[in-house]
Amino acid sequence: MSLVQSVDNVALLPAYLAAGTAVLVLLADLLLARAGATVAAAAAGSVATAAGAAVVGAGGERRTFCVGGDCSWVFNGRAALVAAVFALLTLGVLALSGPLLRAGRTPVGEYCFLLACAMTGGVVLGAAGDLITLIVALETLTLPLYVLVGLRRGSLASAEAAVTFFVVSVVATTLTLLGAALLYAVTGGLHLDRLGATLTGRPELLDLPLTTVAVALVVLGLAFKVAAVPFHAWAPATYDGAPLPVAAYLSTASKLGGVVALLAVVQRALPATVTGPVLALLAVLTMTVGNLVALRQRRTVRLLAWSSVAQAGYILAPLGALALAVGRTADARAGAYAAAVAYAIFFVVLELAAFAAVVALRPADADGGTLDDLRGAARRHPWVGGALALALIGLAGLPPGLAGLFAKVTVVRSLLDGHAGWLALVVAVNAVLGLAYYLRVAATLWAAPDAAARPAPAEGPAGARPAASVGLALAVATVVAVVVGFAPQLLLDLVAR
Repeated sequence: MSLVQSVDNVALLPAYLAAGTAVLVLLADLLLARAGATVAAAAAGSVATAAGAAVVGAGGERRTFCVGGDCSWVFNGRAALVAAVFALLTLGVLALSGPLLRAGRTPVGEYCFLLACAMTGGVVLGAAGDLITLIVALETLTLPLYVLVGLRRGSLASAEAAVTFFVVSVVATTLTLLGAALLYAVTGGLHLDRLGATLTGRPELLDLPLTTVAVALVVLGLAFKVAAVPFHAWAPATYDGAPLPVAAYLSTASKLGGVVALLAVVQRALPATVTGPVLALLAVLTMTVGNLVALRQRRTVRLLAWSSVAQAGYILAPLGALALAVGRTADARAGAYAAAVAYAIFFVVLELAAFAAVVALRPADADGGTLDDLRGAARRHPWVGGALALALIGLAGLPPGLAGLFAKVTVVRSLLDGHAGWLALVVAVNAVLGLAYYLRVAATLWAAPDAAARPAPAEGPAGARPAASVGLALAVATVVAVVVGFAPQLLLDLVAR
């Protein structure tokens, strides 16, 4: 028997393109030493990665790095969707980063290289078939972000945010690795499907305390990445200290990575009898604490950060239906997983639009400022203010923000199908609670300027226009949010593949 595995290079094409983008950026920065060429290389690589993922995903499921029936790389429709979303998010953040990079305090080559490395981790994450590949991919996504958060020269807040993010993430990774090691000790395997089959076929293993500890450690370690309560305290400080485009990437790509990793282990590897109650509790705590604390925020990015925490609770909520036996039927489980992924993508689009609008309203290389800085912004910049209001209303789940409305309806429907009506009620109450701060910020955009305020807010001259790249990113994100809102079934069909 040959010990040499055959490798399906077509299945690996999206990962090759993503990693090749990082190498191309390095070469462009080294050989050309022109900021425009470096950014163009990163943008072209992101587009190529998204296109490659779409082409490979359209050809059906492909597997490689297999031992028997267990494969470490499984590229299917959902993996293609995840890879394309990560690539397009990277492209969007590159567009938002134009003013920051032109300000000169952030090195362009290092910035684009780190973004490309993070994109590579996200592409691999969606296709990971075993725990080691999953954890390595998640860390490949996260490690560059430690540096990106602190890459702004001369900023103490940026350095503090980077250290906070690094310390908390190291603890989370340690917990996840310890849980994986204990699972290997119990089952003798690390492939996700093999773990699921072993734990299902040998129910006596579930009675071992070691199994319960292992499962809990893996779930809680990944909960750090999602910023689920009580593992959320790092998020507001890190988002607020990071440059605005990096905060946008943290709030979208990093959160999506945590959700994808958590869904992979819950859907394919870990027993629902253990993960269901834990995820239900995490969902309730996360959405409630996130909304309550967001009510008191006066800084723009901190409010978006706490809003992001609350949205993580909505993403986790469908998985809470697994806490009940009636929620573990095949149809209920499929609906819960599809609802969680769909909500995550709805959220990512709206959150990117919100951050893009904030970037457009703020000076280059500035932080997010306070909510008072947004007062009357829609009077000075009607299109930008309208886009920000649409994103906020969408996150609140109100029309005309149909993307957010359908996202919440999808979550509630999946909970009702899983007979978790009590959790659906908690989601509904928290959605009403979130209206208070989302609508308050939206109203502030059209409020009359305070008579005691400075004539020109921190965003600059009243007639100043946002950078072209930022305006383009904002326009595209807004259009995508509108299109997805009017045709949500297209996304749901993609997720269900």
